[in-house]
Amino acid sequence: MRRIVKATLIGGCLAVLIAGGSALATGGAGGMGGGSMVPSGRDGDLQNGSGPRYDPAAEYAKTIAALKAQQYKDAAKAAEHVTEAVPKNPDGWRLLGAAKAGGNDWKGSRRAYEKALRLTPEDAATHAGLGLALANLKDSKAQTEADWLKAKAQACGETCPDAARLKSFTSAVESAMTPSAAGAPKPSARLAPSMLFGGGRAGDAAYVQAVSLINERRYDEALASLDAAAATFGPHPDILTYQGYTWRKKGDYARAEGYYRQALAIDPRHIGATEYYGELKVARGDIAGARLMLARLDHLCAYGCADAEELRRWIDAGGEPQHP
Repeated sequence: MRRIVKATLIGGCLAVLIAGGSALATGGAGGMGGGSMVPSGRDGDLQNGSGPRYDPAAEYAKTIAALKAQQYKDAAKAAEHVTEAVPKNPDGWRLLGAAKAGGNDWKGSRRAYEKALRLTPEDAATHAGLGLALANLKDSKAQTEADWLKAKAQACGETCPDAARLKSFTSAVESAMTPSAAGAPKPSARLAPSMLFGGGRAGDAAYVQAVSLINERRYDEALASLDAAAATFGPHPDILTYQGYTWRKKGDYARAEGYYRQALAIDPRHIGATEYYGELKVARGDIAGARLMLARLDHLCAYGCADAEELRRWIDAGGEPQHP
């Protein structure tokens, strides 16, 4: 049986990131190398071209800070850095949509939300943001987004965890579509930051909960918790690695690979993502590819590296090894 995964907390990193530092783990998330947070450990990687030009987790946090301060130009600039670094990550596009909306650039907001929606078709916040952009552009397709949100709220019911949030989204879009009476105050055309992302404590709690759920093999619930953590911390390689791991356990290898590749694009030296990507290659029968991942691990952690030894056991067994 696979060893139990343990969480390396990314707790407190939101405050560090907002201050402009980096809080990415150089090793991996729980059970994935035992990495620790190194706030200043990424600059050399970025300058040497082994990672993206911008640290997306740091730029994501800058976006959140700028949105809260209503500094929408700064928010859009930071969000664009996120989308440049990880173009297939929906969280960056969602925040860019919010930043563009804050600056009344409704066409830009629509484009960003449309890109986010292609990546996450079932995300309510993205549908709400797109609906608001369309409503402000006087586009009749806003009704489609309002209808989607209303149907989602009805299916959710009164007691589901997202009931209040879905009602708020639906109300926001419908209000934006309704012309204001003469002299009446115009309703807010933007989603409040609290509707888009949680605080640092909520992100930490979601991350820890996700690890627990993974260990209990409650993968759908784990993915929901990981999504909540990602909404707070953005494209963090530890979260992306766990998302890949969970999708692999669900049997969706293509989606799992996408998350592993995102994690490694951000942090090419991420031990956990490297190990798990190698395991995925073994599961697919790509032993040669798995050996390349093993060679990377041997280079990254040459002495007593449990992650390399685990992947080596996978390769020798031609699949998941049976542990005593």
